[in-house]
Amino acid sequence: MPLVQAERGYDPGMTALLDLAAVLLALAAAFGYVNHRWLRLPHTIGLVVIALAASLAILALDLLFPALGFRATVRGAVEGIDFPDILMHGMLSFLLFAGALHVDLSEIARRKWAIGAMASVGVVISTVLVGYAVYLLSGALGLGLPFSYSLVFGALISPTDPIAVLGILKTVRVPPSLEAKIAGESLFNDGVGIVVFTLLLAIAIGAEGGAPVTALTVAELFVLEALGGAALGLAAGFVAYRAIGTIDEHNLEVLITLALVALTYSVATMIHVSGPIAVVVAGLLIGNQGRRLAMSETTRDHLFKFWSLIDEVLNSVLFLIIGFEVLALGFTLGMAAAVLLAIPVVLAARLAAVAIPIGALSLRRDFTRGAIPVLTWGGLRGGISVALALSLPDFPQKDLMLAMTYGVVIFSIVVQGLTVEHVVRRTVG
Repeated sequence: MPLVQAERGYDPGMTALLDLAAVLLALAAAFGYVNHRWLRLPHTIGLVVIALAASLAILALDLLFPALGFRATVRGAVEGIDFPDILMHGMLSFLLFAGALHVDLSEIARRKWAIGAMASVGVVISTVLVGYAVYLLSGALGLGLPFSYSLVFGALISPTDPIAVLGILKTVRVPPSLEAKIAGESLFNDGVGIVVFTLLLAIAIGAEGGAPVTALTVAELFVLEALGGAALGLAAGFVAYRAIGTIDEHNLEVLITLALVALTYSVATMIHVSGPIAVVVAGLLIGNQGRRLAMSETTRDHLFKFWSLIDEVLNSVLFLIIGFEVLALGFTLGMAAAVLLAIPVVLAARLAAVAIPIGALSLRRDFTRGAIPVLTWGGLRGGISVALALSLPDFPQKDLMLAMTYGVVIFSIVVQGLTVEHVVRRTVG
């Protein structure tokens, strides 16, 4: 058998990856069935809840029967998943494109100032407030998170996650004006947040003896990443839009959109511009201009159903991984206290990040009643924050930052996700 495998070019790494994908898909299907049949929670929330329950069951079995090594086995498998690479360079581009494809650009354009302010100024406000608060709290708890890395935590936890947000919006009835703001902000602020995270991490590494980062470097990188990503997405999306408009073959047109996403994100990575912003802009172009002017009814039906399926499958695997990643953490009492305190800190910073831009803009225009509480509570965190936290270099307080990130993300998805409809009913009416 080994000889046959060698002759066929047997790759144990690829086989392990395929085995892992098979297990994740099987668990996502099984947990999804359990949730749909009995729990009846929103799909992504149900998967996180069941995966968390399974993680806690494994921890309990490990405490009762330590010789069996349940936790070590599962933890080894979880740690073998390169979550940052899988999400940031694999799943993210397709999930963002699928989300942007279904967003009404005209609704976003009518609310461009509010969305732009929250996706840029709001992220910066939240980053600074969370950074200062976490720095003071970690010092009071004796955990000593450096100020530079406290700001890095603020940057990675401040952007709302478009994957989590758009998933919840499918199950919650929100006024169209608010839905456009929530969806539009979540699609763009993750790109801004990743840029801010990259800058602050470079500064933090420089503060520990790396190459110093100047203000000019920061400005150049921000402009290149954000504006460069938007320009690339517009150019690539326009090429795909023109190609789709010249043919009427739905299978080929679906293939063109797949190539658009993969190639745009790869090029963005190579030329160091924002890949998330690029695929969002391309998705908005195809989902609006492309839908109206370049597609037949048959193509529209096939293409949007295809991307809805891609969105559902990748979302299922993503939130399943989030639930199981808890097994890779090692908690202490001080870390548990930091997690519990980080949740209200992030919510308070989110409130400020929404209220300040909306308050300033409300001097010249009216906003939907209840906009601030709904935008605050509906700003869910998800896989992007987890991936950024896991991508951090090794330093003494990395486990603390991971624990706080997981705590905020799980609270956001489960508690905020399950209660956002109640908040909408109470505040919007």
